[in-house]
Amino acid sequence: MRAPMAVLTRDAILEEIRRARLVIDPFSEDQVGPASIDLTLGDEIRVIEPGATPIVLDENADYRDHTRLVRIDGRYVLQPGVTIHGITRERVTLPEDLCGFLEGRSRFARLGLLIHVTSAFVHPGVSNRQVLEIGNLSGHPLELHSGVRICQIVLMRTEGAAVYAGRFATQEEL
Repeated sequence: MRAPMAVLTRDAILEEIRRARLVIDPFSEDQVGPASIDLTLGDEIRVIEPGATPIVLDENADYRDHTRLVRIDGRYVLQPGVTIHGITRERVTLPEDLCGFLEGRSRFARLGLLIHVTSAFVHPGVSNRQVLEIGNLSGHPLELHSGVRICQIVLMRTEGAAVYAGRFATQEEL
């Protein structure tokens, strides 16, 4: 009988890191909670350019064609109803039998901050920085700062092994 997929707790996460099967870089042990690892917002974001021309959503669609890169120097004010792309400061490297889900932190979600629109899944075998689809659902501007622990990754064991080799397998920048 195969073991069911299970969420890794703090002890299991730290053991995976100790064995160098799971790598978070940079990393501090205080980022590990009871069953997740906090990740921080990096120094750059992508802002979606406004326009009236429809963006064609097909296999050739590329977000970089409709956004501009902005460095966060100090702060960035995210206006209500606006979505931007952020990227984690940390590179996340998963073995072939671990996958993850990016989740917002409740302290920010309760103020209207959305961390991912739909792409929360982190594939087994990745080694990259995680792109965040950040949105402001509140009626107030929200001030973002690079280095803030903006989200968390929840890790699960997979049934079998796999390695993601898709379009964003080695992303290092937005």
